[in-house]
Amino acid sequence: MEIEVSILLALASVALLAGFFDAIAGGGGLLTLPAFFIAGVDPLAAMATNKFQASSASVSAVWAFARKRMIQWRTGWPMAALSFAGGVTGALSISMLDKALLESIVPILLITVAGYFTFSPKLGTKDRRQRMSYLGFTLAVAPVIGFYDGIFGPGTGSFFMVAFTLLLGQHLMQAICNSKLLNASCNLGALSVFAFSGAIIWPLALAMALCAIVGAQLGARCAIYFGPRLIKPLLITVCCLMSLKLLLDEGRPAGEWLRQLSLF
Repeated sequence: MEIEVSILLALASVALLAGFFDAIAGGGGLLTLPAFFIAGVDPLAAMATNKFQASSASVSAVWAFARKRMIQWRTGWPMAALSFAGGVTGALSISMLDKALLESIVPILLITVAGYFTFSPKLGTKDRRQRMSYLGFTLAVAPVIGFYDGIFGPGTGSFFMVAFTLLLGQHLMQAICNSKLLNASCNLGALSVFAFSGAIIWPLALAMALCAIVGAQLGARCAIYFGPRLIKPLLITVCCLMSLKLLLDEGRPAGEWLRQLSLF
């Protein structure tokens, strides 16, 4: 598929902004996937190309946090491995799950996440009571959310963040760092499946990836500098916007867009 220069520049600009938001609160797909749709990109090509740029952004954010020694590698790498496996399984299973069901459930989950972060006054710089072991989280939560990312995607970073804070008791800054590691892993897992489809539009993917990396670096630095006072309100806003978008899309062109993806 040939991409006009104007469309390439527009989508690359969207990727820059998406990378910034995604590094802080997740939800980059809220911007990029509708942009692909508006540009008239084939659904499978859009999904594959978007996974490439999203993976680039999330890996870039992980690198930024890792340089500051803010990622817990000892407990994080087993979670990342199973999140990767979940992403692979989700992408392979994309035709097996009812997308209409996900379109109905996910907005409710995102509103719940936004409510949790809004009405939890203790979120911030202090750890909370741990409700699940790291082993249980690794075996159950990481692959399930990774699977969701591979098969659908919106809100994955937010779901990881609430899981880290609610189940493992981590403070918000630690949760965002670890969620980026797992988000990058499931993105790469899903990408490994889509790459074999031959559907990636490489000029577009590379341009968007470059801009997404720049955006992710800027977003990670803002998250490190401003901490919870930036992350919390932005996370709540992104969750609400994602849920609103999904609710408005139900039964509209996006629904047909998802149904076409099930042919993959």
